[in-house]
Amino acid sequence: PNKVSKVKMTIFPGLYYYRLSPLSLACTEDVIFQGPRWRTEPSDLILPISSPDQQATITCEAEGSPPPQYRWSLNGTLIDLGNDYRRHMSGGSLIISNLDKDQDTGVYQCTAFNTWGSILSRRASLQFAYLDNFKTQTVRSAVNVREGQGVVLLCGPPAHSGELAFAWIFNEYPYFVQQDSRRFISQETGSLYIAKVEPSDVGNYTCVVNNTVTREKVLSSPTPLVLRSDGVMGEYEPKIEVHFPDSVPAAKESVVKLECFALGNPVPEISWRRTSGVPFPSKVKMKNANAVLEIPNFQQEDAGAYECMAENRRGKNAVRGRISFHAKPHWLQTMTDTALSIEENLFWECKANGKPKPSYSWLKNGEPVAEGRVQIENGALSIAALNLSDSGMYQCVAENKHGIIYSSAQLMVLASPPSFSKSPLRALVKARSGSEVTLECKPQASPPAISLWKKGNEILQRTERITLLPNGTLKIANVTRRDAASYTCSRGRNINMCTLSSVVWPEPTRITMRPTNMEIIVGESIVLPCQIACDPALDVSFSWAFNGQLIDFQRDSDHFERVGGVSPPGPPDKVSVEEITDSTAQLSWTPGRDNGSPITGYIIQARTPFTVGWQAVDTVPEVVNGNMLTATVVGLNAWVEYEFRVVARNIVGLGEPSPASAKTRTEDAIPDTAPTDVGGGGGTKSELVITWEPVPEELQNGEGFGYIIAFRPVGTVTWTRAVISNIGVARYVFRNDTIPPFSPFDVKVGAYNNRGEGPFSSIATVYSAEEVPSVAPKRVRARSVSAAQIEVIWEALPAIPERVLGYEVVYWEDDTKPDTVGKVRISGNYTLVNITGLKANTVYYLSVAAFNTAGPGPQSAPINTTTKKPPPDRAPLNIQWTMIGSTLTLHWDPVVAMETESKVTGYLVGPSLLHRYNDINSILTNKTTVALSLSANDNYLIQIKAMSEGGEGVGSEPIHIHKLSEFTVLFPSSYHSSRAALLVLVAGMGARGSGASCLSPLYLSAALISALLCSIW
Repeated sequence: PNKVSKVKMTIFPGLYYYRLSPLSLACTEDVIFQGPRWRTEPSDLILPISSPDQQATITCEAEGSPPPQYRWSLNGTLIDLGNDYRRHMSGGSLIISNLDKDQDTGVYQCTAFNTWGSILSRRASLQFAYLDNFKTQTVRSAVNVREGQGVVLLCGPPAHSGELAFAWIFNEYPYFVQQDSRRFISQETGSLYIAKVEPSDVGNYTCVVNNTVTREKVLSSPTPLVLRSDGVMGEYEPKIEVHFPDSVPAAKESVVKLECFALGNPVPEISWRRTSGVPFPSKVKMKNANAVLEIPNFQQEDAGAYECMAENRRGKNAVRGRISFHAKPHWLQTMTDTALSIEENLFWECKANGKPKPSYSWLKNGEPVAEGRVQIENGALSIAALNLSDSGMYQCVAENKHGIIYSSAQLMVLASPPSFSKSPLRALVKARSGSEVTLECKPQASPPAISLWKKGNEILQRTERITLLPNGTLKIANVTRRDAASYTCSRGRNINMCTLSSVVWPEPTRITMRPTNMEIIVGESIVLPCQIACDPALDVSFSWAFNGQLIDFQRDSDHFERVGGVSPPGPPDKVSVEEITDSTAQLSWTPGRDNGSPITGYIIQARTPFTVGWQAVDTVPEVVNGNMLTATVVGLNAWVEYEFRVVARNIVGLGEPSPASAKTRTEDAIPDTAPTDVGGGGGTKSELVITWEPVPEELQNGEGFGYIIAFRPVGTVTWTRAVISNIGVARYVFRNDTIPPFSPFDVKVGAYNNRGEGPFSSIATVYSAEEVPSVAPKRVRARSVSAAQIEVIWEALPAIPERVLGYEVVYWEDDTKPDTVGKVRISGNYTLVNITGLKANTVYYLSVAAFNTAGPGPQSAPINTTTKKPPPDRAPLNIQWTMIGSTLTLHWDPVVAMETESKVTGYLVGPSLLHRYNDINSILTNKTTVALSLSANDNYLIQIKAMSEGGEGVGSEPIHIHKLSEFTVLFPSSYHSSRAALLVLVAGMGARGSGASCLSPLYLSAALISALLCSIW
């Protein structure tokens, strides 16, 4: 029932009250969000290829009500766990048994779902680590050097997956080569470098390769080092043999190691520096006689150009390279679970940081959100005029090339009648005669209800003094004594009443303690009191005057201070760019009002055409305190148009931002970011295809941007270069008839603009186009498995010059119509495939070919086979069953196949448990009767199908058998117990009919029970 409270009121000059009683109804604040949310998400796994337990567990757990269910995908394809004997779930976790590198390697993703919606987990990769043996175990060729000469002994590690660690044995185990200023082992290549050979170095050297994941260890054949007899090598300047790439990408918080080592006589000394002149922080370590520079916990300020210098008395040499910073996306702002009324508007925004800047997408229940009513702009999602179908689980996805992250929230769209329980009117409202009274009417309702105000029994209309706002608020201006009355607000069927009542004003506002005359010594500090007495419902403000002039506490803060009544500072003003370079900007500004509390600091924000809104930027000094009105912004991108603004803070919090500065473009510069993800391969004969990830526009650093592609056959010295001025191109094809098929090339891609050439990417190995397999598979055989399936078997190809990535089976119905061709591809060295979805009783022609990236090779000679006739399209009829105790005996009429159908070879009786996931083993029989033993505590569903060479026939109508324990038939004590247990039930389509029957003794009529008792008697 609705509750109404009325209080009368008489107007006097002074303040007025209105009182209301609280009502009760649930609102959006009471909503419990029960959609799935993650407890544990999958994590990356790397396992030894010969894992002893041969099992992998990828964890996944979510909470929600009802408890979530799960499904898994591999490389974007749903895993059919029902037909996969190696994979199963435990809870939500995926367990993979009998691991297979080819089938199980990839990216996994878990989906959790319940009745409220679905959410996707983060992606997790499963990889396998291994280490092959060296290809040859014969003694390697001797390396002949002079005393005093430098030498490099190559390791050439075998094929592997997983991180490697290298060491070298001198002559015999356990005498390992000790690294010092003269000897260095590269952990990048595994090679051993001796800057200056001495007679004691003569001997046999063996490379030891360790896989840090599998703990496997393999040894190369010994390499003899022999001194030449034609004299000692004279002194010569350093020659740097080990140096880091021109461009080194580094992830946030990773450990970066740069190697640098030189040959020379005398032994060179290695030193490091940053080309910017900035000294190394204390965390940077030099190891192995300065041959390794290690930067732990890599951060953006560590990015830049580094130089390694090797020096002896004969001269010096230096190499440079640039470390670029990148970071996976991480959340700055996410959305939260939201409940809104129908027809309201939704706005969600998520923000992530990362380098490069992440892009955004949105999912609803695990699927991409379709635009239309839903508006998506970068990280913002908005829906106008919500309806109930908009409810569900939403995810904001932020992604760059280094990672992807998901943020989830539930949207509940509510529809409910009005209620005042959560928003009763205040018990008392005060107003002075002649002032304005505001009465709010805001009940909880979905959608918002339309309000109606009454004064007594009279419906209020708008007048010059009475205002009725759309949100239900009533305003009465210039209140007089005639306005005293009972005011009632109603929305829908709910009524809330308020009454303006007379109140005796206890006392007017007055100053109870005022400043008094004082004599003080110049330089002392004093406090002048000001205390008042007033009604607690009033808002009071204070102001002070000195000699009749109001004191400006902002301007005269060094002399006057007001205690109490503080708020965040006002916006700074006049933000200007005093000086700008390619990566920095000198800013200045004027302060805003401190609003009663000194400004403690400033935050600088910037915006470009490439950012989503305003972003905080790094400054020098790192912390800008409240006394500073200038700062230098660092870490800007060259040749990008920036706007800046300043936000002040005090002890209360952040204030409003300043107006934006004028747009200013940074100066241009040589590109400092190399293209990434260099790769390629494929193409047609005599082609080398090179691809890369383009450099984003904001990192191109100037006009005239383009790419430089450099490549050379592996093992050669001279680079071939090509220039591409089209910034939108990310692919280059080099054609030359002399290129051998599937030949490895060293490839790197650099960037340039009008200012010059920037760094090159790391060197990648790319293979030229390969030739198709030259031999067709032999001994191809096929057999019909059913009316819709053919099994094809062939003999694997022997070793041929071309690669074989798998096999392709081509099939067609009519040898004269090649346009009816279908094909199935299978990767790996498999020699059997099942072709499904075929027509029954149809001749199919088949041919098999091997394939690789260049395409399929020659096809085998065609063979043909005919699919089986289809199974009968009729279900078994006239099913009868008899139950004695827990044994159910079934009888049915035989199914006779027509001439165009496969002969019946038997029947499949499939019992299963109702409302349970596990099935009971089906029974195959060649008779038309079968006996089943059933549990007394389960409900069963039974179906019968005819079996034939063409497959399974049509199933009978399902037969429902309810719990045997629910049969309750009372017999006199003289009845024989075996007779009392006999119950014969006949299908529902007559005495010998077929069809669905739901047998539940709970509903047996009294007449049927009597008939059964008589027959037993």
